[in-house]
Amino acid sequence: MTNAGEGHAPPAWAAHALGNVVVDGDTLAARVAELGRKITEDYSTDPPLLVGVLKGAMLFMSDLARSIELPVEVDFMAVSSYGTATSTSGVVRIVKDLDVDLKDRHVLVVEDIVDSGLTLNYLRRYLGARGPASLEVCALLLKEGEQRVTQSLKYVGFTIPSTFVVGYGLDVGERFRNLQGVYTYVGPESVDQ
Repeated sequence: MTNAGEGHAPPAWAAHALGNVVVDGDTLAARVAELGRKITEDYSTDPPLLVGVLKGAMLFMSDLARSIELPVEVDFMAVSSYGTATSTSGVVRIVKDLDVDLKDRHVLVVEDIVDSGLTLNYLRRYLGARGPASLEVCALLLKEGEQRVTQSLKYVGFTIPSTFVVGYGLDVGERFRNLQGVYTYVGPESVDQ
């Protein structure tokens, strides 16, 4: 992880709401490429179905899929456990379900961030009931010390401090997803705590 510095300053339109850069865009790109190479190696004989968790994982999923040198298929789910708040409610709602059958497929869930682990735990049970051959997780970010549920994550991009972050798909109130890096969010947008 890097600290805010020359070349990693947030864009002017977002600077008022952002603190330090947690992971800059160049570091993100390099790590996503590494994850893609590892997934290519691990699934070389049977390419996985990538299941992106919307909306936060959209940018990560796109870059990850392009870095995997296999004929992967993709599908998306939308779940909600935050609403507009900066902490999870713990109540998971399926907003959009998958379009494909998971039976006997190798499934790789692509998540933006794992903090409490409650949403991911729910998703694993929900998807596991559909009979996949395997079910693994690739998470871009893992918040240190936040897990209320022990998780076995096959692929993790970065472990970050327990702070609210935005950028590279992560938002607050649907804003800041389009930042190239991941930044600490410091306000002042009005959000529920």
